Amino acid sequence: MTAVYAFTDYRVQGQAITCILVDIATPPTGGLNLFNLYVALSRSSIFQATHSPELLAEDDRLDGLDLHTRQWWQEISATHTVYDNMH
Repeated sequence: MTAVYAFTDYRVQGQAITCILVDIATPPTGGLNLFNLYVALSRSSIFQATHSPELLAEDDRLDGLDLHTRQWWQEISATHTVYDNMH
């Protein structure tokens, strides 16, 4: 058995917790939004650690692919517009 504590998102602010389990199910009263999730996750020390260089490089690679895809899609869209206007 493991002892656990339950905190509301407001109660946990300002604390650093080594291990967390975040329940993102809709609560019986009130609501759940991204702010609540952010507060809960940001209290975990794993989310406070800096990112590894490999993850940062992968993020940059994915950003480059996204930019390339957007540019390609704009070129294709422009080509189809010209073609559609010709017929």
